[in-house]
Amino acid sequence: MNVDLPVQRRLAVLIDADNAQPAIIEGLVREIVKYGIPSVKRIYGDWTTPNLAGWKSVLLDHSIQPIQQFRYTVGKNATDSAMIIDAMDLLYTRRFDGFCLVSSDSDFTRLASRIREEGLLVYGFGEEKTPKAFVSACDKFIFTKVLLTEENPDTAIHKQETKKLKGDTKLVNLFRNALEAASDDSGWAHLGAVGHHIAKQVPEFDSRNYGYKKLVDLVSAITLFEIDRRSQGTVYIRDKRSKLQP
Repeated sequence: MNVDLPVQRRLAVLIDADNAQPAIIEGLVREIVKYGIPSVKRIYGDWTTPNLAGWKSVLLDHSIQPIQQFRYTVGKNATDSAMIIDAMDLLYTRRFDGFCLVSSDSDFTRLASRIREEGLLVYGFGEEKTPKAFVSACDKFIFTKVLLTEENPDTAIHKQETKKLKGDTKLVNLFRNALEAASDDSGWAHLGAVGHHIAKQVPEFDSRNYGYKKLVDLVSAITLFEIDRRSQGTVYIRDKRSKLQP
């Protein structure tokens, strides 16, 4: 009996070594395979400098191709230009379904927008200091802090308590607005549809940023929504205020 496997997206992974830490590599690889197959993996930097020594020890283990880019002028980042040129070359091959851009540098904002203009997905990875413009230019943006927790328990993100979550007006409104857009006449909405709606508005949204591995766990901790676990593991939620409405 033949089993049809789901089609995997082909992804090009481009890493700015000057703006990413080698400590994220294990978590980064695990995260990327959730979205597709990393068909190309390249990392850019001046490998003659000592500050990239930490990357050299992990590249072979993960089959990441280092791209040498000398610093021709002090204060000018030639690495960014090389990465952008390669990204455009790869884009025009039409062989990929999406790109993973690993950097916290705002210089890649226009690149992310240009790739999306071609109908491809862009997954960004960077630190919380990443400029909002670059974050918003991506379909999804993952803060690298969540990639470190499994490798180093000391970096674990503590779960925010219910009181703090309920008092986070922005977070609560995100859920309520998404719920309203995705719900049926009875007020129930599939949790996956709610999460998808939120992600379209806020690319950096991730339940792990609040200390919860799964979206349903975050919803449960907020305590403002009913949760209905249905057949085959599907989860639906509804605003508890719906009960109070006539």
